[in-house]
This record gives sequence, structure tokens and C-alpha cells, in this order.
Amino acid sequence: MNKPATYLLFIIFVVGIGVLIGFINLPGEWYQTLAKPQFTPPNWLFGPAWTILYILIGIAGARTWIGDRGSAGMKLWWLQILLNFSWSPVFFGFRLTVPGLFVIVALLVVILCFIVERWRRDGTVALLFIPYAAWVSFATLLNASIVYLN
Repeated sequence: MNKPATYLLFIIFVVGIGVLIGFINLPGEWYQTLAKPQFTPPNWLFGPAWTILYILIGIAGARTWIGDRGSAGMKLWWLQILLNFSWSPVFFGFRLTVPGLFVIVALLVVILCFIVERWRRDGTVALLFIPYAAWVSFATLLNASIVYLN
């Protein structure tokens, strides 16, 4: 498969599955009734933010696949996407805030490990994950605050 097709497939996969999981696990009325910290962003922000992040995640995945398919970085990429796709069903679908916190903490750790592992081999890929790490750090704080407040 050629490089543009690989990039396109990774982006479509990540954005497509991410959007599907988001639609299946909408926050809904249950989430609205939870006590949330004052720094909770408006709901409309999550869709655009995640779309941009999913594109960056897809690009990083494709670039890692093309350059280093069997690497620890590629394994970490697959692990982070599994954890990423698991968080919404756990938190919103099953309404499990504490297990959701465990999932998102694990996700953050894997993202940071991916960045460190890729930094030595492909700094561009590592940099693509910096906004993702920042957003997931914020989301972890938000999840922890919701657990604490409820």
C-alpha cells in the first residue's frame, strides 16, 4: 500500500471509530446531573477538539506504521487507541466514573510512553502527540474532579 493511502486509512479509522463511539455514548441527561468543576468546557468544544486530535493521532499512527511497523512505538499506539476508544463506553455508556478514571489515567501514561519512545526515533510523531497529551491531561483532571464532586 502506498503512503497516502496508509495515512488516509489511519485517519479514517481513527476519526470514524472515534465519532461512532461518541454518537453511541452521548453524555446525555445523566452527565448533565453530575456536579462538575467550574473549569468544565462547554459541550460543543469536545467534538471539534477530538476531531482535530483524532486526525493527529491517525497521522502519527500512519507515520509510525510506515517507518517502524513492528516497534514498541506501534504497539503503544495500538494500546493508546484501545484505551481511548474504551473511555467513553466506560464513563458515559456504563456511567462508571471511577473505572473511567482508571482508563483515562492508563491512557495518559501510554500516551506519554509513546511520546518518549517516539522522540528518539521520530520527533515529528512525538510532537503530534503533545496536544493529545495536553488534552488528555486536562480530561483526566476533569474526570478526577467529577469523581471527587460526586
